Amino acid sequence: MSEPSHHEPQPVAPPVPAQAGLAGLVACEYCDAIYQRAELAQGERALCLRCGGQLYRDSSRAYARLLPLVIAALILFMVSNAYPIVEMDLKGVRTETTLWGAVQALYADNMTLVAVLVFATTILFPLSEMLMMLYLLVPMARHRMPPGFERIVRGIQQTRPWGMIEVFMIGVLVTLVKLSTMAQVLPGVALWSFAALVIVLAAMLSFNPRDLWQHLDEEPPR
Repeated sequence: MSEPSHHEPQPVAPPVPAQAGLAGLVACEYCDAIYQRAELAQGERALCLRCGGQLYRDSSRAYARLLPLVIAALILFMVSNAYPIVEMDLKGVRTETTLWGAVQALYADNMTLVAVLVFATTILFPLSEMLMMLYLLVPMARHRMPPGFERIVRGIQQTRPWGMIEVFMIGVLVTLVKLSTMAQVLPGVALWSFAALVIVLAAMLSFNPRDLWQHLDEEPPR
């Protein structure tokens, strides 16, 4: 094992012995070197001997608060999409609508591609990741392995690039810009809920879904 520094602990992972099995192995995503996973102290991270890239880091503290964060994000997401966030002028009639209503307005205004993009980045992908995380974390909290664990973790990894905070914010901004001629933002419940959702999502997305494998292995058998 390596020596942790006082400022930023960075232990270097030991190479994998020739006789080691597949359990507990980790591959460097930058140079494909294989290592035996070592237990880390709180706040430490393991680095690749070959290229210096980060292999993994201690995620025990993040995992402990992950389920409450996912539940909070789902509640805020529902509130954000249940209350009107923009006021639109449609043929002289002022009407308040939700983000989903704004997506429908974009589609009705012959901006189909933009409407699909906004729907995917602000509703579909964030909601999909939250539901998949909830599906995994609830059984894991009861020390059970969820059915289809491997497929769901891979699904989270595949959708995460589209569910990042930057993409989420761009989707909301595109909606407001495209509707700027006939809509204005309502500073109400939905807007404040969206602001809180961004903060909660940032904390939730800081957790690497690959670390779920480690915490699943740590769960005691039924």
